[in-house]
Amino acid sequence: MNRTNTYRLPLMLAVLLLTTGCASVFKQESADKTAPAPLAVTIMAFNVENLFDNDDDAFKDDKAYLPIEAKQNAAHVAACNEIEVASWRDECLDLDWNDAAIEHKLSVLADTIRQVSGGLGADIIALQEVENLEILERLRTGYLADIAYEPAILVEGADLRGIDVAFLSKLPLAHPPILHPLTLSQYAEREGDTRGVLQADFQMADGSILTGFSVHFPAPYHPTGMRIAAYRQLTELLKSLPDERPAFAAGDFNTTSAEDRAQKMLDTYARPDWTLAHDIGCGGCKGSHYYARDDSWSFLDMILFAPPRGGNTTAQIRADSVQIANRNTAQVSSKGTPERYNSARRTGVSDHWPMIATIEVTQKQ
Repeated sequence: MNRTNTYRLPLMLAVLLLTTGCASVFKQESADKTAPAPLAVTIMAFNVENLFDNDDDAFKDDKAYLPIEAKQNAAHVAACNEIEVASWRDECLDLDWNDAAIEHKLSVLADTIRQVSGGLGADIIALQEVENLEILERLRTGYLADIAYEPAILVEGADLRGIDVAFLSKLPLAHPPILHPLTLSQYAEREGDTRGVLQADFQMADGSILTGFSVHFPAPYHPTGMRIAAYRQLTELLKSLPDERPAFAAGDFNTTSAEDRAQKMLDTYARPDWTLAHDIGCGGCKGSHYYARDDSWSFLDMILFAPPRGGNTTAQIRADSVQIANRNTAQVSSKGTPERYNSARRTGVSDHWPMIATIEVTQKQ
């Protein structure tokens, strides 16, 4: 063997060892790769029960929510006396919705929101029974100022009382919000007592979009057909979204447990297209609302979720995240039921308990 070959052999061995070593390193790195962490978004559905300011809006029937001083005139008394339901008539005549009552109401709502995420609140809150953007902004900028909520989202609807659906969100909007009025041709004379579906497209940290619908379906004293129409319209909105878009609907669906049993409402109009949060979690939860007259609990307030039908992501509700948010003692009556707000006594929060759930969105490998 000549000198040239003597030097060449060790060199070739070194190159071979280095090359096989690098290959093993690359294989190890590939084996160590794990699936990307899911994006987690916590949702709250919260009917805040008559969050009104105390200004008289000529285009809304908000005469119950005025300071007592503004109610001491014949025209107001006469208008209140036209109300058939005694409790609503008394509220119109006697409720003192003064500045102190509003501030207290805002404070207990904030306390209820803060019980989630260690005082930082849910990422997105779907709210119902909000009079206007201004009163919601007072909540956001006054009592929730240290939480990074974006400007409140509310589009004025046509409900005669003036209660609207809305959102508070830490996620920015990807597109302007849209209020979809309910189409109730068979019940046209009742449309004044309904709210539309508020659609908001939220931009997540990875640039993808999560669509939310804040809903407040027709009240239980209206015909079942009105709620059926609302469910159908909501599902039509879901199916109009791009296939890669996850979506949720949250709010007050006003479907009582009695109506659900009798009409199979959720089995027929919700479960075929949506996952119901309390179907997969919330073990032991009785419901979000209590009817004393028949001693029954209902999940009037729900979170519905639909994963993408295509695209590069998967999504689901984390089962252990589903809860009824009622740890604020002001929310709970002595009987263990939701404590509606009483401005005179400065007690309660709302006649509904909020529901919370976390949605996890993961990129496919």
